[in-house]
Amino acid sequence: MDACGISCTVNVEELSPTGIVQKKTQHRNILLLLGRDEFREIVLKLQLSKKEIKYSIKEVVIHKKFIKDGKATIKLPETRIQFLISNCPPDKLVMFIKTLQTKLECLKQKGFISLRKKLLSDERKAFSEISPLTIKDLQEAQKIKTKQEETTKPQELNSKKRKRPDDDIQGKENAQVAKKALTCPPSLTVAAPVVLSKEQNMVLDIVLRGRNIFFTGSAGTGKSFLLKRIIGALPPHHTFATASTGVAACHIGGTTLHAFAGIGSGKAPLEQCIELASRKLITQQWKKCRHLIIDEISMVDGDFFDKLETVARVVKQCDQPFGGIQLIVCGDFLQLPPVTKDSEKRKFAFQSKSWKDVMHVNLELTEVRRQSDKRFIAILQNIRNGRCPEMVYSTLKATSQNNIQKDGILATKLCTHKEDVEQINIFHINKLPGDKKRFVGTDTDSAYTKQLNNVCPVPDILELKQGAQVMLAKNLDIQKGLVNGARGIITGFDKRSDGLPIVKFACGVEEIIKPVRWVMKVGGGVILCRKQVPLKLAWAISIHKSQGMSLDCVEISLSRVFEAGQAYVALSRARSLEGLRCVDFETSCVRANPEVLRFYHKLQLHQKMMQTTMDGYSKPGGTKFCDSY
Repeated sequence: MDACGISCTVNVEELSPTGIVQKKTQHRNILLLLGRDEFREIVLKLQLSKKEIKYSIKEVVIHKKFIKDGKATIKLPETRIQFLISNCPPDKLVMFIKTLQTKLECLKQKGFISLRKKLLSDERKAFSEISPLTIKDLQEAQKIKTKQEETTKPQELNSKKRKRPDDDIQGKENAQVAKKALTCPPSLTVAAPVVLSKEQNMVLDIVLRGRNIFFTGSAGTGKSFLLKRIIGALPPHHTFATASTGVAACHIGGTTLHAFAGIGSGKAPLEQCIELASRKLITQQWKKCRHLIIDEISMVDGDFFDKLETVARVVKQCDQPFGGIQLIVCGDFLQLPPVTKDSEKRKFAFQSKSWKDVMHVNLELTEVRRQSDKRFIAILQNIRNGRCPEMVYSTLKATSQNNIQKDGILATKLCTHKEDVEQINIFHINKLPGDKKRFVGTDTDSAYTKQLNNVCPVPDILELKQGAQVMLAKNLDIQKGLVNGARGIITGFDKRSDGLPIVKFACGVEEIIKPVRWVMKVGGGVILCRKQVPLKLAWAISIHKSQGMSLDCVEISLSRVFEAGQAYVALSRARSLEGLRCVDFETSCVRANPEVLRFYHKLQLHQKMMQTTMDGYSKPGGTKFCDSY
């Protein structure tokens, strides 16, 4: 990622001494560059179409509350200028801000050149892009941070010694300032970079080149992880993240495909669908969209996909496929299929008339990251392709004897029907002694609470007890093992923090779990938010709600499997064979749709014919892709 430059919209505001905006200039789609001048001091440059404007930086105030939405404010107090940044790829904006903060703090320690020396200097004016952050920069920044904390503590001690009765109010204010200085030091360190595999980098590069792409892969190949990186690399104002289900949409902070399209279920005649999409708010959304992301494409019906393509062309008044929108599609057709009634014939998205015209590139990720055991990976690949040889059958049958209880943490039962899940969880929590502790979530709009309950991983009202089996419903700290699906047990409730639950996880970490936010977008540009403790009861969970999870210890019953691919989805949630107990495995539950198998056979064959291995792709200037077939 290029840390020294971002493409964005910038509002440049000139402020009065009292902070009132005196002049405001907007620049759309410009390049904002971070560099050094001839004296090696930091400069911010606005690269406009016909000119460039440079601003020297000695002091900076940054507001980054909405940085995940691609927005931030950079204020230069010395020159009374502030830059309101928007529509910037969030990941790039985060790195840009961190680079600016770290480099500036390091420069402050060396000191700035006086104005007199600059005027007497014969150095030619220059501008060079700032170098990326290095280990040396980070180490130096860490020393500065430590020194700041050490100098703050003695000041606190002195203020306590000199305290007088008539200074109580002032003392409290000073204490709050000191506390803030200690708990909120400058953000100087950069998190460990997110490492993409070669395959994932190929997909991201194709997306950034503006090509339509469908990328697939078995469970655990990092599709959702990659999708979030893609979302972070595209401008937010023109990128719409959608998914076929509300659960999947919530995982990526987007909306359902049906809500975005504005055509209801899509079962109505095409003319009526176009009429529905021609409503003012829906039309504005379509016209604004330049990049459309669709997750869990396997559950999107082929006829609905065709109608969507036609609606896009009509509403955007553009004859190009999908109205010229870049399409980024993700999913695994060998997992859950479209929901249909008994009388209806199932039609996958790849069977739609428009698929071949729309999709420029089809790629399959092959590197499994969820499981490390090659034997288990081979078993899952057989199940995914509808095969159950003797080795697979005997191995999975033998897991019924696995004792996967650890430190009081029981296996989560994965069920095909949500009614079974509710009964199991209610039964077990009622058996525990003591009173329930209730945690009430905060929703931005109570009118949407029922809708949020259907899509959000956690309910609006969460009832827990000491000894309850729970599961983490969001990534909190990947390096600690506190990830979506991590299993644990409630060991108590912390009295110092409003009785928040204390959880002992299977990875050995014991943590107080604080409320976090989930963001969900609905039709018409409405953004919903729920703040709740990220835990759910884990004696049982449905296969549908386990989307995107990696489970440490899981018990699976497959006797009521009713869909092709359902057994594979359930089994692939487990991290390892040792953490899996399959109580009633039979070969009859292993099924794969033959039409989907033919599609994947063609895809794999075409990739080989086009020689789109990473070695061939990564050659300088190489532009080979697995084009649509």
